[in-house]
This record gives sequence, structure tokens and C-alpha cells, in this order.
Amino acid sequence: MLVELTHVQKAFAPPAGEVLRDINFQLAAGEAVAIVGPSGCGKSTLLNLIGALDQPTRGTVRFAGRDLASLSANALAEIRNHEIGFIFQLHHLLPQCTVLENVLIPTLTHPSVLQTPAAVQRAERLLERVDLKTRQHQRPGQLSGGERQRAAVVRALINQPKLLLADEPTGSLDEAGADNLARLLVELNREENVALIVVTHSQALAGRMQRVWELRAGVMQNQPPAAN
Repeated sequence: MLVELTHVQKAFAPPAGEVLRDINFQLAAGEAVAIVGPSGCGKSTLLNLIGALDQPTRGTVRFAGRDLASLSANALAEIRNHEIGFIFQLHHLLPQCTVLENVLIPTLTHPSVLQTPAAVQRAERLLERVDLKTRQHQRPGQLSGGERQRAAVVRALINQPKLLLADEPTGSLDEAGADNLARLLVELNREENVALIVVTHSQALAGRMQRVWELRAGVMQNQPPAAN
């Protein structure tokens, strides 16, 4: 298993209190899963735990066999930078940088790889794959919302992560843009052999995943297999 959560609980100071309770969840390498549930139910908190951005109050979170609570801050940063890609509802592209420069930003954590022909070639190949090759020297302000989000997807994939975490990735897009991005995420999950966890309110996006989990009242339940 790539990701394993065992009896995970997360509580914050009042008034938030307990957000997650007794979460048990597994994700295999290359698998695509959606997590759905009402607003404020803890979906983003769960992603933060899986993505090594936060620690549970109780329970164990393992990534590629490693207990995240046992790792140093440097080791956790290494996992976040090199083994996990993040996509958010807002693209968070730097407006002063070109699309290509934005995509290459995660390689800053690889001094030996930064701006090498291999890194640039991978960036250009992925940009071509998402139909942005001709826009690679433009800045985010010159792109549509869907194009900016596709650039963010490429940025998340540039370091060849094992896991892609997407938090409401289609939330800021219109129906057509959301459908295109949903289809692209599924295709890249297969082509790049990267595991995918998508937190979403969109039933259309969730329906493209191999499994759907519902988070409600702090508890996860596996839903019937989604039709693809």
C-alpha cells in the first residue's frame, strides 16, 4: 500500500473540536480515489494528514511504508517536495513567471536537476500533453482559468511523484473546463502511474475515480464502485 491510515483521529481546539475520528483508509500505488462529503466535514484536513502537512492527534499515517510521525522535519519536507504533488482549487501560479518557469519551480528542491535538459524536456512534454506547449512562454494572466489549472497539474507532476493530492481541483472552473480537467486527471493517473486522491463536491469528477469514499461526521465510508 502507498497510503495507510489506521485509527486516525484529528482534533483541534474548541470550537472546532474533533474533526476526524477513527479513520481507516488504504490507497494502492497507481489507484484513483475520490473523497466526498459536505462542506466542513474534514476533507481538506484529511488531505493535509496524508500529504505530510499535519500530524494526527491519534493513530498512524503511513506513506510508502513509513510512519510519518516518526520522520524528521527534513524527511517530511523531502516527501512533500519529491514524492507528493499538490493541486488546489486555486492554481497558485506566480504571476511574474512564465508557464514553463512555474512548472519548473518544484525542481528548485533538486539543485542537481534544476534547469537540466531532462527537467525542461519533461516540462515541455507534459505541457504538450495538456495542450499548453504553445503557451509555455506566456504568463498566467494571459491564460484562461482552465489553462491555468492545467499548468498547475503539470507543476504537480514535474518531479514524478508517487501520489497526487487534488483539493477541489475543478471548483473554480465552468462545466466544460471542469469536465476537461476531470478527464485529464484520470488519463494522467494512468499514463504517469501516479496514485490520485481527489477531494471534491463534484459527483461527475468523483464518478471518474476507481473508488469513492464519503466523509461524514468524521467517519469514512467506502461507497459502491463508481461507473467510469
